[in-house]
Order: sequence, then C-alpha cells, then structure tokens
Amino acid sequence: MLNSLTPQRAALLIFAVALATILGAWIFEYLGYAPCELCLKQRWAYYTGVPLALIVALLAPRSPGIAKVGLVLLAILWFCSMVFGIYHSGVEWKWWPGPTTCTAQAGFSGGLPDLSKPAVLCDTPAIRILWLSLAGWNALISLGLALAAIAGLRGQGSSSVSQYR
Repeated sequence: MLNSLTPQRAALLIFAVALATILGAWIFEYLGYAPCELCLKQRWAYYTGVPLALIVALLAPRSPGIAKVGLVLLAILWFCSMVFGIYHSGVEWKWWPGPTTCTAQAGFSGGLPDLSKPAVLCDTPAIRILWLSLAGWNALISLGLALAAIAGLRGQGSSSVSQYR
C-alpha cells in the first residue's frame, strides 16, 4: 500500500495521522495527564509537520518538485522526532540519564521551581498503553510518518492495479 502513495496522498496521510496524534496528546493533557518538559518538546515536530504536510498536499498536484522537497523535509522531521521519542523513552525506562531539570535527580541549582505548576518528571511516564509510554508511541508514529514521506517520494502516482483500469 505504501508503495503506491502519490506525493499528495502521502502528505494527506501524514497530515491526518499527525493531526490526530497531536489532538490525542491534547486530550490526554485535558484528562489530567500533564506533559513533562520533554513531552512538550516532542510536540514541536507536530506543530511544524501538520501545517507543512497540508501545504505539501495542496501544492503537490501543481508543483511536483516542491512536493518532493516538502516530503524530504517531512521525512527528516519525522525521523528526528522518532529519535527524540526513543531518547525520551530511554529516559523513562532509566536506560540513560535525562535532563537534570526534569528527572528525579533534579536539584535546585537553577533556583526554586515554579510552584504554580505541578511538578512533572521526564523519567516517570504519565501513562503506559500496551507497555509503551506516550513517548514510545510518539517514536513509533513518527517512524510511520517518516516511512509515509519516503513512500510518497518513491510513489509514481499509480499502482499495478490502477495501470490496468
């Protein structure tokens, strides 16, 4: 299926999945699962990728060259988001240390914390769904989005089925 994605369809798929993902993150936050500092930074890819994917989808039919550049940018963006999600997951599983400002080892070297906000630690997942934290799910979703962008770059706009219709 991914091999037959046109650049426009790949961008629309990325747009829809990324938008649903960030909306899901906001819903979890609304339900009381406060994001940590690393969670908030992982959202930057979505704040960039959602509008970029929509722009690529709109421009793809008229400007294939621009669409390909946009898909390359989206592939890079989502690959980097995947790496950041893996990093955050590793911090949560205690495989490596996280930033000292938001882990259990955090001290007061930077001054007193902001007491008007709840303390959310980066090395303690707010929730696990099927054994993965939201950071782990972000890594998997980001990988899928990067692969969709790559498939859109490779797609010629037709599949073996549509050639015979």
